[in-house]
Amino acid sequence: MKPLKDKIVLVTGGTRNVGKGIALALGEAGATVYVTGRSITEKDVEDITKAGGKGIAIACNHENDDEVKHVFELIKKNEGRLDILVNNAWGGYNRLRNRKKYSGFKWKNPFWEQPIELWDEMNKVGVRSNYISSLYATDLMIKQKSGLIVNISFYASRKYYGNVIYGVAKAAVDKMTMDMAVELKKHKITCISLYPGYIDDKKKAPNPKKETSIFAGRAIAALASDKGIIKKTGQILVAAELAKGYDFTDIDGVQPEPFDEL
Repeated sequence: MKPLKDKIVLVTGGTRNVGKGIALALGEAGATVYVTGRSITEKDVEDITKAGGKGIAIACNHENDDEVKHVFELIKKNEGRLDILVNNAWGGYNRLRNRKKYSGFKWKNPFWEQPIELWDEMNKVGVRSNYISSLYATDLMIKQKSGLIVNISFYASRKYYGNVIYGVAKAAVDKMTMDMAVELKKHKITCISLYPGYIDDKKKAPNPKKETSIFAGRAIAALASDKGIIKKTGQILVAAELAKGYDFTDIDGVQPEPFDEL
C-alpha cells in the first residue's frame, strides 16, 4: 500500500543527506516528489521513482527569490496543487563541506571569533528560505484547504550546540513554525518542526543511537497519513518519538532512541 499515492510533495535542498533521504522515503510512500538543489539533475531523483513514487528535479538556488518563485509556478502549472512542503534547504554547513576553502573555520569558536558572513549563511538559507517557500506553498494550500509544512530543525533551538549562530537559526525556525501554525490552522494547514537524530546513512548494523536520513522521511509520511494531524500543528516533533507513536522503523528494522531531550 502506498499511503501517499497521488500526493504532491516538494523537498527543498534534497540532493544529499537528510533532504535526500526524506525525498526517497516520500517516494517510497508513493508520492510525486519535486526536489530542489543548486545543481540537481534527473539522475539525483531516479531512486525516488524506483522506490515507487515519482521524482522530479528542479534546479534552484534558495538564495534567489525568483528561482524559488519559479519552482512553485512550475508545480502549480504541472499539478495544480501541493500537499506537502518540506523545508530542508540549509546553507549553514557550507564551511564544513569546503574545508580547503575555509581552512581556518572552527565550528566551536566563540561567536566573537566567527566570521560575520556565517550569520547570513545560516539564516538566509535555512530561515529566510523556509519563510519564502512557505509563503508560496501557502498560496496553493489555502485554495485546496489542506496541506502540511514541515520545517527541518534541531535540538540546538533549545540547547547550546557549540555555535551561537546555529542555535539562533534553529530557534528562529521553531518560532516561525509556531506562529505560522496559528495563522494557518483555520485554513486546515498543519505546520510543524521536525527534529531528526544522529544521521548515519552508512551504519552497517542495527543501532538505536543512529538514524538513516530515510527515517525522517518515514516520520513525515506517517504524519501526512494521519487524518488528525491538525492537532499537532505548531508543535516541535522528534522523529524517534513519532516512530513509537505511529509504529514505523528505520531501514534496519529498529526504532532509534531520541538523540537528546527537548
